[in-house]
Amino acid sequence: MDTTLQDPLIGQLLDGRYRVEARIAVGGMATVYRAVDTRLDRVLALKVMHPTLAADGTFVDRFIREAKSVARLAHPNVVQVFDQGTDGSYVYLAMEYVAGCTLRDVLRERGALQPRAALDILEPVLAALGAAHRAGFVHRDMKPENVLIGDDGRVKVADFGLVRSVDAATATTGTVLGTVSYLAPEQIEHGTADARVDVYACGVVLFEMLTGGKPHAGQTPAQVLYKHIHDDVPPPSARVPGLAYELDELVATATARNADVRPYDAVALLARVREARAALSEAQLDAVPPQATSAEHDNAEDRTSVIPRSLTVPRPLPVNEDHADHAGYADGAAEPAGFRHTSRLAATPPPPPRRRTPRQRRATLTVIAAVLLVFGLGTGVWYINSGQFTEVPRVLGQSEAEARDRLTEAGLDVGEVKHAFSDAYERGTVMGTDPEPGHRIRQNDAVGITVSDGPETVRVPDLQGMALDRAKDLLKEEGLEPGMVTREFHATVAKGSVVRSEPTGGTERRAGSAVALVVSKGSPVDVPDVTGEELESARALLQEAGLEVKVAAERVNSQLEAGQVASQSPGDGTRVAEGDTVTLTLSKGPRMIEVPDVVGDSVDDARGTLEGAGFQVKEDRGILGLFGDTVDDQSVKGGESAPEGSTITLTIR
Repeated sequence: MDTTLQDPLIGQLLDGRYRVEARIAVGGMATVYRAVDTRLDRVLALKVMHPTLAADGTFVDRFIREAKSVARLAHPNVVQVFDQGTDGSYVYLAMEYVAGCTLRDVLRERGALQPRAALDILEPVLAALGAAHRAGFVHRDMKPENVLIGDDGRVKVADFGLVRSVDAATATTGTVLGTVSYLAPEQIEHGTADARVDVYACGVVLFEMLTGGKPHAGQTPAQVLYKHIHDDVPPPSARVPGLAYELDELVATATARNADVRPYDAVALLARVREARAALSEAQLDAVPPQATSAEHDNAEDRTSVIPRSLTVPRPLPVNEDHADHAGYADGAAEPAGFRHTSRLAATPPPPPRRRTPRQRRATLTVIAAVLLVFGLGTGVWYINSGQFTEVPRVLGQSEAEARDRLTEAGLDVGEVKHAFSDAYERGTVMGTDPEPGHRIRQNDAVGITVSDGPETVRVPDLQGMALDRAKDLLKEEGLEPGMVTREFHATVAKGSVVRSEPTGGTERRAGSAVALVVSKGSPVDVPDVTGEELESARALLQEAGLEVKVAAERVNSQLEAGQVASQSPGDGTRVAEGDTVTLTLSKGPRMIEVPDVVGDSVDDARGTLEGAGFQVKEDRGILGLFGDTVDDQSVKGGESAPEGSTITLTIR
């Protein structure tokens, strides 16, 4: 079922101007829609804060700050913000609409990218961030979800919702705002954020583009945060052998845990990127990564979150020498190694060492002697058996023939050969052994190998003309996922049925890939102009055009007579689908206004007073008033009421 149909904003006219057409994305703080600016007749993106947050002044201020900040950036790689406003409980930003996808979509679909493609995306991202840094503020939430790639190849940075002035890089308490997988160590430990946190996040994004996966993973956010603080981001070549040394250096420089070692802003990192590109050969730039899609993706890690500092700041736990094991850490998850022993934020200095007694020293020497004895005995046992055991050699990624030769050279037999699909290993290469590589087994034992048949592929079915729900079900039956649904007018395909899929039917795709669907809105209908018509007449005209009619509950004052159509939405000339609804707002007649008394005033003063009150003015001079300049009488006496916009006649003498 198309979930966008359940969204109450779909089809509504926000702030009397923006007609909401479809939901594009949902985040932790706002939802983004595709909408039409009915005033300027252009498609744009509408970012609407969740109503539950709209009552929070802090989040509303952040929304407004985003609009003001991006308005200062006239840069081709920054998504522009056109307008900001409120409509009831809805707080929104009207932004540039970029038809295409996000970098997250690309990584999810393709996995690791060629170095040339990764740098081609990173450079415009850094150019956009560099403009922001030089303008005086920091993005603070860089991640693949905020990198938009247009159908025309343009790369743009979006979502400056957490933007903060560079001068405001002071420590915060209580919470940290951001996305767990891309937070710099100083954000986690101290809550500080200057331009170098964006540099760090871009380094993580580059690692993800080159390898198809994130550098740090964990069962809980606390474990990921701990790794950001205590573990270096590994070199990309550790995951994708063969990547150039310059790329490892680039990632290491950008993700240095010590912020002082990183480039000071995105402009400086961009210069490093261009130096690295110049040092790479064409073959290194076009190195083909393993055919692997990104690792199992947890959307929760990629949402912008308010992270309690209790998760971000490691705290030393008391160690009882008799009961040194702890059941869990924070939320009950296993405690990361080292958490209970060290903390860079420990406030209390360690106690001074105690002087040992002679008995304690003797006990220590006894323990050391015992350890040495065990070590010597163990060494002897290993030496005696070293001729009978060997390790399973590392043959993953080698061809089946190469793996057989390597196993034979190691004195091992080749056991059962299995085949399986794999996104990570090319067809015909070894993707697994039994026992695993490095396992010690007796010589002449057999090692089973599993050979990759390459990625499992399925054929996209022909979905044209099929009802949307049925098309989605069929994709799932074939091992594919329904992707983004967009709608367009079509003269021959029935409303609600599939016009085409992307990729088209018959195309081979990896199992689990997403297939985008374009659904018919039916034949287009030009909305007729029914303003000024009586309700029944307007209803008949709209129904004759194939449209449904809805009458707004409230009427408005207008120059039209009561009961006539004062306004309609969508307006005259708008193209909609057959069966769409047009909302009519009826007039309750003009507003009655008290007429000012202008008798005795000069003609100019009287005219100004009446027109300012909302009336039209007509002069009656007659023969005696041809050269007069004083109001002798008025058609509606001062203090009486008359319809707004009606004409008051002045007699001049």
